[in-house]
Amino acid sequence: MKKLQVLGPGCPKCIELAKRTDEAAKAVGGEYEVEKVTELNKIMSFGVFMTPALVVDGEVKMVGQVPSVDEIKKLIG
Repeated sequence: MKKLQVLGPGCPKCIELAKRTDEAAKAVGGEYEVEKVTELNKIMSFGVFMTPALVVDGEVKMVGQVPSVDEIKKLIG
């Protein structure tokens, strides 16, 4: 199972990234867990200082933007 984490405090961009990540995961198929990480200390533990960010299986894949669903599919694929 892939673990997808959306890092962000809950701003509109963070919410949109979470929505698109969930949509992309469903489209790709397979087993995924999508987790929203909102605690600042946890976000910073990834070395991320700009949100939103997308983490796939513990690896930061994208920071500071909201990619399209197709772009997210490539990141998690």
